[in-house]
Order: sequence, then C-alpha cells, then structure tokens
Amino acid sequence: MKRKARLTVEDLMSTAVVFARETDSVEKAEADMAAVGIRHLPVVDARGHVVGIVSHRDVLRALGHKGTGKEPLGAVMTRRVRTAKRGQPAHEAAATLLASKIGCLIVVGEEEELVGIVTETDFVRVAEQALRGIDVSHAEEA
Repeated sequence: MKRKARLTVEDLMSTAVVFARETDSVEKAEADMAAVGIRHLPVVDARGHVVGIVSHRDVLRALGHKGTGKEPLGAVMTRRVRTAKRGQPAHEAAATLLASKIGCLIVVGEEEELVGIVTETDFVRVAEQALRGIDVSHAEEA
C-alpha cells in the first residue's frame, strides 16, 4: 500500500527571491517591495548569506519615525532571522510561523545561503486547495 509523502518546505517555497543588502536604504527597500508586491525582504551579505530580514511594517515604521528613507536597512532590519531548510517538513515550518507569530521563513542551504522564502500566503494557498478537495501531496512513497 502506498502512503502519501508529506509536503516539504521546498514544495511550497519561492526561489525567485528579491533581496537587499545592509547598506541599501529604507527608501530603496520600500520601492523594491512595492515594485514586486512583496512584504518581506531578506538581507544578505556579499556571499549570499542571510544576515537579516526587513518587513513592510519595518519599512513603514522607519519612514514614520522621522526617517528620511536614506537610513540603511542595517539600522532597521531584524538580525535574528527564523530560517528553514528545503527538506524540512512543511508542517514544522507552519508550526514555527504560528508559534513565532511571523509571516515568513527564509529558506537557507547548507552554508546558510539564501535559497528561497516560504510565506504565510504559501500555506494559505495549500489550505485553500485542500479545503476544495484538491490533493496537495506532491509525491508518494512506497
């Protein structure tokens, strides 16, 4: 009898990730986020390693607190970033989002380099499909 495999983070994540550098301005981050319609922006170093994350809320807060928009993201980003690995079960990632009350997890590779992002929207999409009766499993195991 075949049993359905569980969804992994890789099944749900986006790999075309817009990212920023610590030296980028808050103003640039706001423009980049608006241009592609996203709410989370990973911040990476020169080697592509994740060093922070900035949310749309962080950007708005920085602009609203007498900011000029010229401030570097390094001054407003969150440095303690919650991450996930590609092969991690999706239900574990969902549990982390719920427990931490955050909207995304940055997906990193073996060297902690940015490889993707999984957001609450990705999980809502799967839930909507499952509620409609669509099989959301992507693989079967023996």
